[in-house]
Amino acid sequence: MMPVRDKDDRRQQLADTVEYAREVLDTEARAVLALKDRLDGGFVEAVRIILACRGRIVVSGIGKSGHIARKIASTLASTGTPAFFVHAAEASHGDLGMITRHDVLLALSNSGESTELLTIVPLIKRQGAKLIALTGNPGSSLAREADAHLYAGAEMEACPLNLAPTASTTAALALGDALAVALMKVKGFKDQDFKPLHPGGGLQHEVGRRIRLTHVRDIMRTGGGVPAVAADAMLPAAIGEMSAKGMGMTAVVDSGGRVLGIFTDGDLRRALQRGVDPGATPVSAVMTREPRSIAPDRLATEAVRIMEDHRINRLLVTDEQRTLLGALNLDDLFRAKVI
Repeated sequence: MMPVRDKDDRRQQLADTVEYAREVLDTEARAVLALKDRLDGGFVEAVRIILACRGRIVVSGIGKSGHIARKIASTLASTGTPAFFVHAAEASHGDLGMITRHDVLLALSNSGESTELLTIVPLIKRQGAKLIALTGNPGSSLAREADAHLYAGAEMEACPLNLAPTASTTAALALGDALAVALMKVKGFKDQDFKPLHPGGGLQHEVGRRIRLTHVRDIMRTGGGVPAVAADAMLPAAIGEMSAKGMGMTAVVDSGGRVLGIFTDGDLRRALQRGVDPGATPVSAVMTREPRSIAPDRLATEAVRIMEDHRINRLLVTDEQRTLLGALNLDDLFRAKVI
């Protein structure tokens, strides 16, 4: 049976844990707040380098810094700055092939003397990739070789032995967040940019469900709602079909229902500007041949990408034989809340 005195000592120790925790939080809070006064031209240069990057941001570290590096890479990627994590120890054993001359290496090391990182620095430099160092030692080897240095040093760790990485890793994480958010603001990253990158988030659950599961077949117009005319139809008939179906276009098909072209309000304007006689002109003479199309089993978001890439606002839906199955436009995508 535990002596009464030992029980009392144990209770006191447990009561003291709250105070210990407060000391840790105070130490780490001071380390983060101290970063504000240290932000300098190095931070601005790091932002400039990342904005000019034609590839991706490769974030690397080892040990506790490696864990922080992984989180920073995730934050960058989810806020509009393409990034991924490479373990420093694995980089020199083949993973260095993930890094190209167009990338930027963001290397984390509190001491700035991590052997694993210093081993790959010459190889990175030889490729022509830029190096940003995030360290707690501005005089370190890693900091000296970097194109930009971010100082995340902590005066002391929250660990009572001043050994376990605690305040220093918190400071590094906070500085990484500051970098990601600064880049967000400079790039003008908005709410509508954020949602597609977080389809599984709780607040965006319904949006995420639609983005993942909505296919073209779910929202396309079918049957009598699809504007279509034969190739020998005259322009008045094609214009009537466009007006009746309200899509600003009509598909032009052969006798088997295969798509030969598309006739849009833009094609009509161009034809009239050339002085064609609508009553004497078949639609096949002024249609756009080989129009963009999409298969019904493709994701609706792919239809959005095609429209954006080719600056069009409607798509025909066809099978592999180019048989007309349906059609959709931007209004259909908006109604389905795909965009």
